Amino acid sequence: MSTTYATIAGLPTYVGQSVTVRGWCAHLRSSGKIAFIVMRDGTGLLQCVLVKNQLAPEVWERFASLTLETSVSVTGEVRAEPRAPGGYEMGVTGLTVLGASPLDYPIQPKEHGIDFLLDHRHLWLRSPRQVALMKVRHEIINAIHEFYGNRGFIHVDTPILTAAIGERSGLFSTEYFEEGNAYLAQTGQLYGEAAAAALGRIYTFGPTFRAEKSKTRRHLTEFWMMEPEMAFYDLNDSLQLQEDMLVHIVQRVLATRAAELKELERDTAPLEKIKGPFPRIDYGDAVKTLQGKGSAITWGDDLGAEDETLLVADYETPIFVCNYPKEAKAFYMKENPADPRTVLCADCLAPEGYGEIIGGSQREDDHDKLLARIHEEGLPVDAYGWYLDLRKYGTFVHSGFGLGLERTVAWVAGTPHIRECIAFPRMMHRLRP
Repeated sequence: MSTTYATIAGLPTYVGQSVTVRGWCAHLRSSGKIAFIVMRDGTGLLQCVLVKNQLAPEVWERFASLTLETSVSVTGEVRAEPRAPGGYEMGVTGLTVLGASPLDYPIQPKEHGIDFLLDHRHLWLRSPRQVALMKVRHEIINAIHEFYGNRGFIHVDTPILTAAIGERSGLFSTEYFEEGNAYLAQTGQLYGEAAAAALGRIYTFGPTFRAEKSKTRRHLTEFWMMEPEMAFYDLNDSLQLQEDMLVHIVQRVLATRAAELKELERDTAPLEKIKGPFPRIDYGDAVKTLQGKGSAITWGDDLGAEDETLLVADYETPIFVCNYPKEAKAFYMKENPADPRTVLCADCLAPEGYGEIIGGSQREDDHDKLLARIHEEGLPVDAYGWYLDLRKYGTFVHSGFGLGLERTVAWVAGTPHIRECIAFPRMMHRLRP
């Protein structure tokens, strides 16, 4: 007779039938005559019930050998049980140990310091909270692909190794054969602009690297960014797209990841209020508002984390802060014709104190103005020759932005630090595991 294997998530279709589930022991307890295994397989949790006088002696003895995180194969009849984790349980008839786990499993059901947990990140990932975070992250990624796929955008992959930089922040460099130094990409944007000239509307989605010596809860040195570039979009068109995207992401997570949000103890009431339109605030007005709230910010400064938190305190939805001073932003942003001191850009700040999750702009489409900005920033013109070509051969109005995935996950999941929003975080003092 062949064995029927099932995942825990698939058990509702097997009620009343005998199946085999493979996974790991998350919790064990016994009263001497009856025992329980709460096992996990990545898709959910299953309570397995073992009754001593209904089992072969060797099966009961195998239970006695189990320890936390032992991998097992369990066979038995599936039955509905509302009180059990996941709503189903298994009456065990067979148990096989697939992989033993020593008694000294590092992560026990007690408090551990964050450094200890990060040192054991490869094992910490197995905990219910971390599993929930990874599933919320996965859902947000799927929501992004769905959103842009439904709107006819083309997904384009851009280089991680590059000779040109897009931002002022620090770079990780490496020797590149006979070509001199190459840099780990801070953004896929410049290449995305070239792709938009070929395909119209595109988005990139991949790892980016910033060598900033920052140790805040909002910073990683390696993180993932989703960056669309849209031909013939001005800044207003881009802001509308950002708004529609964020509403879509939040609605999808609420609809499909309720169990994970519950595990994370995320209050979903604030997420349910995420609907458009999002307020749009001019940078100058934002500075005045912040000064009125006691901030020492002056016109020309970029907004710090505390300023962003102060600014969103009065709002329940994300907000856009628009038209920052030219000196505070990147060289490729288009000069604001209404105020040449500023550029046509916007940062999207999430509510509840999560700060900037999107930065975007209308791109400078004038060849000579872009060249002048490259000179002003002291950048090597030869490294940007191809980028200037985009303005030389058929220049076009275009806009784009970058969404930080981990910051978005942190906001939606309601977790205070983005180090838990990626499987293996890279920070200033964290390169392992």
